[in-house]
Amino acid sequence: MGEEVSYKTEPESELHSVPQEHNSSAQEKELEKPEPPNDKVTPPSPVAAQEVADHASKKDTEESVDKDAMLAKVLTEKRLALIKAWEESEKTKAENRAYKKHSAVGLWEDSKKASVEAQLKKIEESMEKKKAEYVEKMKNKIAEIHRLAEEKKAIVEAQKREEFIDLEEAASKFRSRGDVPRKFFACFGG
Repeated sequence: MGEEVSYKTEPESELHSVPQEHNSSAQEKELEKPEPPNDKVTPPSPVAAQEVADHASKKDTEESVDKDAMLAKVLTEKRLALIKAWEESEKTKAENRAYKKHSAVGLWEDSKKASVEAQLKKIEESMEKKKAEYVEKMKNKIAEIHRLAEEKKAIVEAQKREEFIDLEEAASKFRSRGDVPRKFFACFGG
């Protein structure tokens, strides 16, 4: 778009034809000027008159050729200007179509990303919910294990107290009788 290409179809000699036309018209004006009055006026000879007529018709032909060349040059420039305008118009249309397509692709991409992100969020929420459920189950298991351990400890303590009570009773019997328990000295062989 920023580049300008010169389309010259006419040779440069035709570009300089305009000044020649001006020169030829200046020459014509010189020829048309009346000569200063001369005492001896001679009528122009028929050959000279013929040369002047040929010269005039030649100049008319040159002028028409120059006018045709100028007209052709103007038409060529007009045609090239129209082609350039059409080209710029088509390029602008193509850019607008590409911009619309880029916009459509961008909107499609955004909608697909939003959809995937929504799915991801749903999965994350589901995973968080499952995680919370598993954490709750594990905490319940830990609480159950702790409760069972406390029960077992209580049973062990109860058994220990019962044994202490039984031992105290047995010791008080031995004291009241004055006997020594046999199991205590069993290792000494008695």
